[in-house]
Amino acid sequence: MTAAPNIRIAPSILAADFASLGDAVHSVEQGDADLLHVDVMDGRFVPNISIGLPVMEALERVATVPLDVHLMVVEPERHLESFVAAGAAMVSVHQEAAPHLHRNLSTIRALGAAAGVAINPGTPAAVLEGVVDAVDYVLVMSVNPGAAGQPFIPPSMSKVRAVRTLLDRAGNRAPVAIDGGIGPANAAEVVAAGAEILVAGSSIFGTADPAAATRRLRDRALAGMTTAENA
Repeated sequence: MTAAPNIRIAPSILAADFASLGDAVHSVEQGDADLLHVDVMDGRFVPNISIGLPVMEALERVATVPLDVHLMVVEPERHLESFVAAGAAMVSVHQEAAPHLHRNLSTIRALGAAAGVAINPGTPAAVLEGVVDAVDYVLVMSVNPGAAGQPFIPPSMSKVRAVRTLLDRAGNRAPVAIDGGIGPANAAEVVAAGAEILVAGSSIFGTADPAAATRRLRDRALAGMTTAENA
């Protein structure tokens, strides 16, 4: 029997107002956010440049929830130690950017953080077969990485199911996270498909009340959890 999912909401600060980042963090924490998702972009793996270590260190000082760092960078192995030292509780690296994926996952774990693999929309779930015992979570990108506010890519739903099936077959209850175009309209469906960590940016920080938006997203996700438990 499949275990009941443990839904976690991870607001993505990429969509927050960087002029008042501390206030943005506090607002989603008031909405009972479980994690804070931190997108790190290098301008090479993805076109944009986003957050570096100084911002990460500032977030660590003000956040009371764990920091979930998503490295959208080439040569992620060069940055693992620094970001864990700066406060990352979870670190995901892209399969497409990391030829030595197993080594990177082992390093993240050795540093004391949860090790995740992120996969792009065009990457099949099967690429995870060689590291299925080394992952603590899998991040399914439901948009092309690099910018906030993009629309959800519908085939991502079946990707979530495929990743969940692959993990279950290996006896690994690592959660599946989904990132990109997530909001109240599709939260229940992605949870029913097998997602347990919902990363959301614009649907939370693009509203007048991020705390209320965080709670609303959880409410919709819980509806999907009921569907998943009854499946």
